Amino acid sequence: MTHGCLNEVIVPGQPGYRICAKTIMDTSDRRISFDPEGVSNHYREYLEQERYYVVRGPEGAERLQDMARYITSQGAGKKYDCILGLSGGVDSTYLCLLAKQLGLKPLVVHFDNGWNSELAVNNIENTVRRLGFDLYTYVCDWMEFRELQRSYFAANVVDIEVLTDHAFMATLYQQALKHRIKFVLGGMNCVTEAILPGDWIYNKNDLVNLKGIQDRFGSTRFSRLRSYPTMGPDRRLYIQRALGIEVLSPLNWIDYRYDRVKEQIKAELGWRDYGGKHYESVFTRFYQGYILPKKFKFDKRRAHYSTLICSGQMSREEALARIEEPGYREEQCKQDLPFVLKKLGFSRDEFDQYIHTPRVEHSVYGVERGLHARYPWLGWMKRLVRKVIPK
Repeated sequence: MTHGCLNEVIVPGQPGYRICAKTIMDTSDRRISFDPEGVSNHYREYLEQERYYVVRGPEGAERLQDMARYITSQGAGKKYDCILGLSGGVDSTYLCLLAKQLGLKPLVVHFDNGWNSELAVNNIENTVRRLGFDLYTYVCDWMEFRELQRSYFAANVVDIEVLTDHAFMATLYQQALKHRIKFVLGGMNCVTEAILPGDWIYNKNDLVNLKGIQDRFGSTRFSRLRSYPTMGPDRRLYIQRALGIEVLSPLNWIDYRYDRVKEQIKAELGWRDYGGKHYESVFTRFYQGYILPKKFKFDKRRAHYSTLICSGQMSREEALARIEEPGYREEQCKQDLPFVLKKLGFSRDEFDQYIHTPRVEHSVYGVERGLHARYPWLGWMKRLVRKVIPK
């Protein structure tokens, strides 16, 4: 195996550049590895995930119906029998439609961080109205969320989207606890999003890291923020144990074809396309289309297209052609750039300086330890139980 250098992103045209023989993943992922045939670890790992998670055909349909019957029986007499998060994107929108087709009664949850596009708002409203679902929207105080985002910019870490994803899940779990809902439906699926290099993202659950960044760079201590929802490991474990929460990924049990699904939600829910994966958020569109390629030297479309190649939804030739096209239209960038800078309170000089400042790893600002590291007495208790109650 040969490994890409962890200190350098190697992009097309540079010495040492390599690209997978099966996908279009390349050395812009610093941790990529290749076998003697030039096939990357991402291709092999995708096949493993697909074998483990994806169930197609009659067996998948049976599993889906079994899930629906179980949730319905457990939620008999309750207002809601499950809960799901809706961003307005393809996966979560189709998940809502699937829940309706299965006869479920979900509480739909949305986290508003102040960056929703007008189109996203319309798509969310159309979805819940046409399906007849209740929507709970948590609106975070904009100045607090901006404060957190500015801290992440100052920290020069790669995954600024941790802030939204962490708060979204915390909001979801809080509502599950409030309404005593034990089933969480997730839009996660193997066939459109299994490939995503660990070097390009960070652990969304790590509250220690989040607090460390804010306390290091923010003008307000994290403990003084009142609006931003959080969920540390102890709270998460408490809610999971108290409710017996089960997280289910039903999109893995159907023939989930991305293009076909988009056409279906357009026809049945009046959904309109954003022009890119996760572009329902103005910030996400700018972050993925401009910040990641400019500052961190990678294009997330490589992961998206590579997953579609592996699941047979796109040819490698088509993916290679698409990746050569701009993923972020120049006219869209000219519109988004001044809007984002003004909203975040950055001058153009400050932002340009940020773009040219080297990356700093998240781990520099603290990492959440595991359960036994935080509570070493659990290990002692386990050993004691073994002595008192021999097998």
